[in-house]
Amino acid sequence: MPWLKKSAPTDSLAVSMSGAKLGDRLLVIGCGDLALIAALGSKSGLTGRACAVDAAPDRVAEAARFAEREGALVETETAPDWTLPFDADSFDLVVVRDVLSAMSPEERAHAVSEARRVLRPGGRCMIIDGAARSGLGGLLTRRSADERYAASGGATRALEAEGFVAVRTLAERDGLLFAEGVKKNV
Repeated sequence: MPWLKKSAPTDSLAVSMSGAKLGDRLLVIGCGDLALIAALGSKSGLTGRACAVDAAPDRVAEAARFAEREGALVETETAPDWTLPFDADSFDLVVVRDVLSAMSPEERAHAVSEARRVLRPGGRCMIIDGAARSGLGGLLTRRSADERYAASGGATRALEAEGFVAVRTLAERDGLLFAEGVKKNV
């Protein structure tokens, strides 16, 4: 009975939306989503490079352990003050996962500027944030830094402010908001 067979696992929405592929040099900023880091590391494969950074050393250590346990090759680094320990133009894709909303506007500008610095010309930066709750759930929660970030323009505004081009919101689905921008060719 074919309908009883277990289907092959599919990529998560965040992995699919990132567009990561074999051979990519990718960086994940924010080590809170361990499954995403491991899945993206697996996508880049042996021919690519996968790195993950966070300002919190304990999150970096946890991401390294999880990626290793999942069989993904991911280099992890601590990035104090979100200053990235990589050369300019080192990555094809930077994924910023759910860290910008908790930052001050100055920290946010610095983090996105650093993402731009390490991207190669024509490289993409994808920001994945938790989407604001709507309906009854939105009415019952208190205003937070997330809402202030969203009210100031959120991910698209952060990308535009740091000189990314072709900035757009790709989707808002399953409680996540996906936005991307491209580093202009010089």
